[in-house]
Amino acid sequence: MDLIWLGGMLLAIGAFAGVVAGLLGVGGGIILVPALYYAFASLGYESDGLMQICVATSLATIIVTSVRSTLSHHKKGAVDWAILRGWAPGIAIGAGLGVLLASGLKSQSMMLIFGGLGVSIGLYMAFGRSQWRLGDAVPTGVRRALAAPVIGFLSTLMGIGGGSFGVPMMTLYGRPIHQAVATAAGFGALIALPSTLGFLFSGWGDPGAPPFTIGRVNLAAFAVIVSMTLITAPLGAKLAHGMNPKPLKRVFAGFIILMALNMLRKAFAG
Repeated sequence: MDLIWLGGMLLAIGAFAGVVAGLLGVGGGIILVPALYYAFASLGYESDGLMQICVATSLATIIVTSVRSTLSHHKKGAVDWAILRGWAPGIAIGAGLGVLLASGLKSQSMMLIFGGLGVSIGLYMAFGRSQWRLGDAVPTGVRRALAAPVIGFLSTLMGIGGGSFGVPMMTLYGRPIHQAVATAAGFGALIALPSTLGFLFSGWGDPGAPPFTIGRVNLAAFAVIVSMTLITAPLGAKLAHGMNPKPLKRVFAGFIILMALNMLRKAFAG
């Protein structure tokens, strides 16, 4: 019966994450991590590494959705491959460092990190302005060597793709929003592939892990969520063409902030 309830929850989580990703152009990871945590915890799965399982499983799904999204954007000529090639090594290194840190943390610490960064992302989504600028060109050289690992590192700790950090970075340096979204979609695979491989080889033998978990990746959740997001993300994209995204983004930003604050509440209560 628990497996039936878990399967139903995962179907709903994947469907919702796919619609939101297609509708607002944000990665599903920022929804998947807290949703997976609440789903697993509500069914009684308790583990010091439960947040790592949620983060790792979210990252595994991002491999598929990121590649699909990047190829779709590439067909429209929106991906800046020069930026992807230049930022790829630093992002991958940061992702690897993120796995090393996350593997040694308890769920409470991971919840604090997710909650704090989630509030920051939500506030930027709600109050950020398209005309804000830090410069006229995306950083290169030393600045890129410092910024790229930070994006990979923070994204891995949260279990999200590169969009939440990559899109603001590129728009703040004058890149059009459609190009920023398309290129940041490629950041997701650069983050998710090395971090998922790292999580597959950590956390073995955890007695409190949900069933079908290998290392820190829950294969059942991965399969169900990927199948649902592939179906529902195009639906969200179609809805986006007929709706004004600005008020929707503010509503979603409020939703993210509430989820992040609740994560912080649970972390401090624990």
